[in-house]
Amino acid sequence: MRDILNDLEAGKQLSDPDPVRRAQIQMKTHLPKRFYKAVSVAPAENGFAIHLDGKPVRTPGKALLVLPTEKAAALVADEFAAQGEIIDPVTMPVMRLVNTAIDGVASDPQAVLEDILRFASSDLLCYRADAPQGLVDRQNEHWDPIIDWARSALGARFHLAEGVIHVEQPRESIAVLGVHLAQRADPLRLAAIHVMTSLTGSALLALAVEFGEIDGDAAWTAGHVDEDWQAEQWGHDAEAVARGSARKRDFLAAVGLVEALKG
Repeated sequence: MRDILNDLEAGKQLSDPDPVRRAQIQMKTHLPKRFYKAVSVAPAENGFAIHLDGKPVRTPGKALLVLPTEKAAALVADEFAAQGEIIDPVTMPVMRLVNTAIDGVASDPQAVLEDILRFASSDLLCYRADAPQGLVDRQNEHWDPIIDWARSALGARFHLAEGVIHVEQPRESIAVLGVHLAQRADPLRLAAIHVMTSLTGSALLALAVEFGEIDGDAAWTAGHVDEDWQAEQWGHDAEAVARGSARKRDFLAAVGLVEALKG
Protein backbone atom coordinates (compact mmCIF):
# COMPACT_ATOMS: atom_id res chain seq x y z
CA MET A 1 0.00 0.00 0.00
CA ARG A 2 2.87 2.41 0.73
CA ASP A 3 4.07 1.86 -2.86
CA ILE A 4 0.65 2.83 -4.15
CA LEU A 5 0.59 5.94 -2.00
CA ASN A 6 4.09 6.86 -3.05
CA ASP A 7 2.83 6.74 -6.63
CA LEU A 8 0.09 9.12 -5.56
CA GLU A 9 2.39 11.69 -4.00
CA ALA A 10 5.11 11.40 -6.62
CA GLY A 11 2.84 10.99 -9.62
CA LYS A 12 2.24 7.57 -11.13
CA GLN A 13 4.44 6.98 -14.15
CA LEU A 14 6.21 10.31 -13.65
CA SER A 15 9.53 8.60 -12.97
CA ASP A 16 10.88 10.67 -10.09
CA PRO A 17 9.44 12.39 -6.98
CA ASP A 18 11.68 15.41 -7.51
CA PRO A 19 9.68 17.80 -9.73
CA VAL A 20 12.81 19.29 -11.30
CA ARG A 21 14.23 15.88 -12.20
CA ARG A 22 10.73 14.83 -13.26
CA ALA A 23 10.49 17.77 -15.62
CA GLN A 24 13.81 16.78 -17.18
CA ILE A 25 12.58 13.22 -17.66
CA GLN A 26 9.27 14.47 -19.03
CA MET A 27 11.14 16.38 -21.74
CA LYS A 28 12.46 13.04 -22.96
CA THR A 29 9.15 11.21 -22.51
CA HIS A 30 6.52 11.12 -25.20
CA LEU A 31 3.29 12.54 -23.81
CA PRO A 32 0.02 11.66 -25.53
CA LYS A 33 -1.61 14.25 -27.73
CA ARG A 34 -4.97 15.59 -26.71
CA PHE A 35 -7.48 13.40 -28.55
CA TYR A 36 -10.74 15.03 -27.42
CA LYS A 37 -12.51 18.33 -27.89
CA ALA A 38 -15.39 18.40 -25.41
CA VAL A 39 -15.18 17.69 -21.67
CA SER A 40 -18.34 17.27 -19.63
CA VAL A 41 -19.68 15.93 -16.34
CA ALA A 42 -22.60 13.52 -16.52
CA PRO A 43 -24.73 11.74 -13.89
CA ALA A 44 -23.72 8.11 -13.40
CA GLU A 45 -24.51 5.30 -11.01
CA ASN A 46 -23.23 6.30 -7.56
CA GLY A 47 -22.21 9.78 -8.63
CA PHE A 48 -20.88 11.75 -11.56
CA ALA A 49 -18.61 10.71 -14.41
CA ILE A 50 -16.26 12.72 -16.62
CA HIS A 51 -16.89 12.37 -20.35
CA LEU A 52 -14.48 13.17 -23.16
CA ASP A 53 -16.42 13.67 -26.39
CA GLY A 54 -19.28 11.79 -24.77
CA LYS A 55 -17.24 8.78 -23.66
CA PRO A 56 -16.64 8.12 -19.94
CA VAL A 57 -13.11 8.31 -18.56
CA ARG A 58 -11.65 5.21 -16.93
CA THR A 59 -8.81 4.85 -14.45
CA PRO A 60 -5.55 3.09 -15.40
CA GLY A 61 -7.09 0.02 -13.73
CA LYS A 62 -10.03 0.26 -16.18
CA ALA A 63 -12.58 1.28 -13.54
CA LEU A 64 -15.06 4.01 -14.39
CA LEU A 65 -13.87 7.30 -12.98
CA VAL A 66 -16.94 8.23 -10.95
CA LEU A 67 -16.99 10.75 -8.10
CA PRO A 68 -19.74 11.10 -5.50
CA THR A 69 -20.37 14.83 -5.98
CA GLU A 70 -20.69 17.01 -9.04
CA LYS A 71 -18.17 19.48 -7.60
CA ALA A 72 -15.54 16.76 -7.25
CA ALA A 73 -16.14 15.53 -10.78
CA ALA A 74 -15.84 19.12 -12.03
CA LEU A 75 -12.33 19.38 -10.57
CA VAL A 76 -11.16 16.48 -12.74
CA ALA A 77 -13.10 17.75 -15.75
CA ASP A 78 -11.46 21.15 -15.41
CA GLU A 79 -8.02 19.51 -15.47
CA PHE A 80 -8.88 17.68 -18.70
CA ALA A 81 -10.28 20.87 -20.21
CA ALA A 82 -7.12 22.81 -19.31
CA GLN A 83 -4.84 20.49 -21.31
CA GLY A 84 -3.28 21.92 -24.44
CA GLU A 85 -1.99 19.98 -27.41
CA ILE A 86 -0.63 17.25 -25.14
CA ILE A 87 -1.96 15.60 -21.99
CA ASP A 88 0.50 16.19 -19.17
CA PRO A 89 -0.40 14.26 -15.97
CA VAL A 90 1.93 16.49 -13.96
CA THR A 91 -0.64 19.26 -14.38
CA MET A 92 -3.54 16.99 -13.32
CA PRO A 93 -3.02 16.38 -9.58
CA VAL A 94 -6.69 15.77 -8.78
CA MET A 95 -7.01 13.17 -11.52
CA ARG A 96 -3.88 11.36 -10.29
CA LEU A 97 -5.18 11.40 -6.73
CA VAL A 98 -8.60 10.08 -7.79
CA ASN A 99 -7.07 7.34 -9.94
CA THR A 100 -4.96 6.10 -7.05
CA ALA A 101 -7.88 6.26 -4.62
CA ILE A 102 -10.08 4.18 -6.91
CA ASP A 103 -7.46 1.71 -8.14
CA GLY A 104 -5.39 1.42 -4.97
CA VAL A 105 -6.76 2.85 -1.73
CA ALA A 106 -10.21 1.30 -2.24
CA SER A 107 -8.67 -2.18 -2.04
CA ASP A 108 -7.29 -1.60 1.48
CA PRO A 109 -8.43 1.65 3.13
CA GLN A 110 -7.42 0.38 6.58
CA ALA A 111 -3.76 0.31 5.54
CA VAL A 112 -3.97 3.97 4.52
CA LEU A 113 -5.72 4.90 7.76
CA GLU A 114 -2.97 3.17 9.75
CA ASP A 115 -0.28 4.97 7.78
CA ILE A 116 -1.83 8.33 8.66
CA LEU A 117 -1.83 7.29 12.31
CA ARG A 118 1.87 6.45 12.06
CA PHE A 119 2.48 10.04 10.99
CA ALA A 120 0.39 11.21 13.97
CA SER A 121 2.58 9.23 16.38
CA SER A 122 5.54 11.44 15.39
CA ASP A 123 3.63 14.48 14.19
CA LEU A 124 5.65 17.47 12.99
CA LEU A 125 3.78 19.81 15.32
CA CYS A 126 5.08 17.98 18.39
CA TYR A 127 8.78 18.60 17.72
CA ARG A 128 9.86 22.11 18.62
CA ALA A 129 13.08 24.05 18.22
CA ASP A 130 14.79 25.39 21.34
CA ALA A 131 16.48 28.20 19.37
CA PRO A 132 16.66 30.68 17.73
CA GLN A 133 13.84 32.52 19.44
CA GLY A 134 12.38 33.76 16.17
CA LEU A 135 11.85 30.20 14.96
CA VAL A 136 10.49 29.14 18.35
CA ASP A 137 7.97 31.98 18.24
CA ARG A 138 6.92 31.15 14.70
CA GLN A 139 6.40 27.48 15.50
CA ASN A 140 4.32 28.43 18.52
CA GLU A 141 2.26 30.85 16.45
CA HIS A 142 1.36 28.33 13.76
CA TRP A 143 1.38 25.07 15.69
CA ASP A 144 -0.02 25.78 19.16
CA PRO A 145 -3.55 26.57 17.88
CA ILE A 146 -3.71 23.17 16.13
CA ILE A 147 -2.46 21.30 19.21
CA ASP A 148 -5.07 23.16 21.28
CA TRP A 149 -7.77 22.38 18.72
CA ALA A 150 -6.90 18.68 18.72
CA ARG A 151 -7.28 18.62 22.49
CA SER A 152 -10.53 20.58 22.68
CA ALA A 153 -12.32 19.45 19.51
CA LEU A 154 -11.01 15.92 19.00
CA GLY A 155 -10.21 14.96 22.58
CA ALA A 156 -6.60 14.10 21.67
CA ARG A 157 -3.71 15.35 23.82
CA PHE A 158 -0.20 15.39 22.41
CA HIS A 159 3.13 15.71 24.19
CA LEU A 160 5.64 18.25 22.87
CA ALA A 161 9.41 17.86 22.76
CA GLU A 162 12.40 20.00 21.88
CA GLY A 163 14.68 18.66 19.18
CA VAL A 164 14.33 15.41 17.28
CA ILE A 165 14.37 12.86 20.11
CA HIS A 166 11.23 10.76 19.78
CA VAL A 167 8.47 11.43 22.28
CA GLU A 168 5.87 8.72 22.89
CA GLN A 169 2.34 9.95 22.32
CA PRO A 170 -0.56 8.69 24.46
CA ARG A 171 -2.14 5.62 22.92
CA GLU A 172 -5.52 7.04 23.78
CA SER A 173 -4.84 10.10 21.60
CA ILE A 174 -3.80 8.01 18.60
CA ALA A 175 -6.89 5.84 19.11
CA VAL A 176 -9.10 8.93 19.15
CA LEU A 177 -7.63 10.06 15.83
CA GLY A 178 -8.28 6.56 14.50
CA VAL A 179 -11.95 6.89 15.39
CA HIS A 180 -12.22 10.19 13.56
CA LEU A 181 -10.41 8.78 10.52
CA ALA A 182 -12.65 5.70 10.48
CA GLN A 183 -15.59 8.06 10.04
CA ARG A 184 -13.82 9.36 6.91
CA ALA A 185 -12.80 6.00 5.51
CA ASP A 186 -14.05 6.41 1.96
CA PRO A 187 -11.09 5.96 -0.42
CA LEU A 188 -11.18 9.45 -1.95
CA ARG A 189 -11.24 11.25 1.38
CA LEU A 190 -8.59 9.01 2.90
CA ALA A 191 -6.33 9.43 -0.11
CA ALA A 192 -6.64 13.22 0.12
CA ILE A 193 -5.97 13.24 3.87
CA HIS A 194 -2.92 11.02 3.32
CA VAL A 195 -1.52 13.38 0.69
CA MET A 196 -1.98 16.36 3.01
CA THR A 197 -0.39 14.42 5.87
CA SER A 198 2.64 13.21 3.96
CA LEU A 199 3.35 16.55 2.29
CA THR A 200 3.36 18.40 5.63
CA GLY A 201 4.49 15.64 7.99
CA SER A 202 1.42 16.31 10.10
CA ALA A 203 -1.78 14.30 10.43
CA LEU A 204 -3.08 17.01 12.75
CA LEU A 205 -2.79 19.66 10.06
CA ALA A 206 -4.53 17.39 7.55
CA LEU A 207 -7.40 16.71 9.95
CA ALA A 208 -7.68 20.40 10.81
CA VAL A 209 -8.16 21.13 7.11
CA GLU A 210 -10.67 18.30 6.71
CA PHE A 211 -12.65 19.55 9.71
CA GLY A 212 -12.61 23.10 8.35
CA GLU A 213 -10.56 24.47 11.24
CA ILE A 214 -7.96 26.01 8.89
CA ASP A 215 -7.70 26.49 5.14
CA GLY A 216 -5.20 24.91 2.79
CA ASP A 217 -2.85 27.90 2.57
CA ALA A 218 -2.65 28.21 6.36
CA ALA A 219 -1.96 24.48 6.69
CA TRP A 220 0.76 24.60 4.05
CA THR A 221 2.44 27.55 5.79
CA ALA A 222 2.24 25.77 9.14
CA GLY A 223 3.70 22.61 7.66
CA HIS A 224 6.71 24.47 6.28
CA VAL A 225 7.64 26.84 9.08
CA ASP A 226 11.12 25.35 9.43
CA GLU A 227 11.88 25.36 5.68
CA ASP A 228 10.64 28.91 5.27
CA TRP A 229 12.71 30.07 8.23
CA GLN A 230 15.85 28.50 6.80
CA ALA A 231 15.22 30.04 3.39
CA GLU A 232 14.80 33.47 4.97
CA GLN A 233 18.11 33.11 6.79
CA TRP A 234 20.20 31.56 4.02
CA GLY A 235 18.42 32.43 0.81
CA HIS A 236 16.21 30.53 -1.62
CA ASP A 237 17.50 27.69 -3.78
CA ALA A 238 15.90 27.54 -7.24
CA GLU A 239 15.46 23.77 -7.24
CA ALA A 240 14.03 23.82 -3.73
CA VAL A 241 11.54 26.50 -4.79
CA ALA A 242 10.50 24.38 -7.77
CA ARG A 243 10.04 21.32 -5.58
CA GLY A 244 8.05 23.33 -3.09
CA SER A 245 5.77 24.75 -5.76
CA ALA A 246 5.05 21.29 -7.18
CA ARG A 247 4.35 19.85 -3.74
CA LYS A 248 2.10 22.75 -2.82
CA ARG A 249 0.14 22.24 -6.05
CA ASP A 250 -0.48 18.61 -5.11
CA PHE A 251 -1.33 19.58 -1.54
CA LEU A 252 -3.90 22.17 -2.60
CA ALA A 253 -5.38 19.67 -5.07
CA ALA A 254 -6.01 17.32 -2.14
CA VAL A 255 -7.53 20.18 -0.14
CA GLY A 256 -9.78 21.06 -3.06
CA LEU A 257 -10.94 17.47 -3.42
CA VAL A 258 -11.78 17.22 0.28
CA GLU A 259 -13.86 20.37 0.04
CA ALA A 260 -15.58 19.22 -3.17
CA LEU A 261 -16.50 15.88 -1.61
CA LYS A 262 -18.59 17.75 0.94
CA GLY A 263 -20.91 18.76 -1.89
